[in-house]
Formats: sequence, structure tokens, C-alpha cells
Amino acid sequence: MTKFFHFVFLICLFAALANPSLGQSTPATKPFVLGVIDAIQSKELGETRTLNIYLPDGYSKDSMANYPVIYLLDGSADEDFIHIAGLVQFANFSWVNLLPKSIVVGIANVDRRRDFTYPTTIEKDKKDYPTTGHSQKFIAFLEKELQPYIQKKYSSNPNKTIIGQSLGGLLATEILFKKPDLFNQYIIVSPSLWWDNESLLAHQPAFLQAGFHQKTMVFVAVGKEGKIMETDSGRLMDMLKKAPVGTLKSDFHYFADENHATIFHLAVYKAFERFKK
Repeated sequence: MTKFFHFVFLICLFAALANPSLGQSTPATKPFVLGVIDAIQSKELGETRTLNIYLPDGYSKDSMANYPVIYLLDGSADEDFIHIAGLVQFANFSWVNLLPKSIVVGIANVDRRRDFTYPTTIEKDKKDYPTTGHSQKFIAFLEKELQPYIQKKYSSNPNKTIIGQSLGGLLATEILFKKPDLFNQYIIVSPSLWWDNESLLAHQPAFLQAGFHQKTMVFVAVGKEGKIMETDSGRLMDMLKKAPVGTLKSDFHYFADENHATIFHLAVYKAFERFKK
């Protein structure tokens, strides 16, 4: 009997040597959580919209702290939410110290051509993209539904930033021109101001009208993205420079080594740098 147990012991020993994981408990795994996902029912849009929300380290609804809010267009998980949330976290590190701790609200897309463009007079664009032209509804959603929802549910302060690239940059510019008080910081990257034969640039901006006094910061960036987009970004900056002193502060950066696909992350980081100055 003793030899039998000795034999079994040797078999178990050799098995353990061959497979060290035997006899050990499986390491526990758990999800890596970047933020929370909210859903908001929009009457303005007639649909439910998904919000991807990053909350800064140490955030607590019950604390006395209130945080700036960064509203990110193209904020789906498979678009720009993850890398911009990571950039905000990095900018919060004490050894970087570019931003105050901030909430990021990524607005997941449903139909970005519909939401980010105003009506066009170009027949080909109407035919090729039949859902376009409803930015007015999306802006109403931002103003009447989304911002009040965030202010009520999360510990936020009046500091509000919007970030948009391409058609998102077009929308951010439209808001800046028509309802500039919706945000006090604008990060506009590679804006598609060519839409509808550049008609937005012919619009008289509200920030040039008497009665606009909100202190506002605007950062515009463009890369090596073709004559039209580069020229239109320059025209936008010329208009921003006409704003009364003490209201709107603007900054521009040309990324000579970046294109439409590579500019966004670097441009947002540069905007954070410029806003800190």
C-alpha cells in the first residue's frame, strides 16, 4: 500500500512539473472600466442617444468639487472617445498639469452627416447624402437636452468645451457663429467649411454683434489637407480676429506633417497647451 501511494505521489509530482498551473487557483479577471455609458431620450432628435462619459480620478457626485465638461463630437467608442479620454487623463497628471480634472462626454453618432450639416443648395450633395441638413435639431439637442442633463446628473461647473473635427468641426463652427454662448471653449480641427460652397463663412457671426460679452477661447487647427480646407481655415481665423478685444481669444496651428487622418490627437493636445497659457 505504501508503494502504491508513493507511485501516485510521483505521478502527481511529474504532472505538476509538466503543468505548473495545476493545483493553483486561476487568476481573477475583471473588466477594465474607462467610464460609464448613459442613454438619453431626445425629443429634439426623436431618438435615444448614447453618451460615453469619462469621470476624472476621485470623482464623486457627493463631493463639493465641480468639474469642467468637455463635449466630444464623434464620441462613439470606436471613434474618438477612448483616445481623447486618455488624453484628458494624461493632461490631468500632476507632472503634466495641462488641464483641470474634467468630465468628458462623448456623443456617440447615429448619422453624423444628418446631425453635423446645415441644409445645402448643392443638388449633387442632396442626392448623394439625402439625410443631411439637420444640424439645427442637433444644436437644439445640445442646448435644451444634453447640457441640462449633464448639469443635473454630474458635478459640473459652467466651463464647457466642444471638440469637433471635419464635419464635427463644421458643426462646432456653426455653433460658434450662431450660438457662441453654448460653449466657452472651442477646439475646431480640420473643419469642413467647404460645405454648401462655404456659405457659413458668409454668415455674420454672433460673436461680432453688439451684446456678446462672454469670454471665449477658440483653437483652430488644420494640416496638409488641400488648398480649400487650408484656405477656409485661414478665412475662419481672419473672422475670429475681428472679435472685440476682451471677448474672444483665438489661436491657430498649422500641422505641416499631418493630414486629415493623423492630425486630430495632436491638435487636441496642442489646444490644451494653448488654453493653459
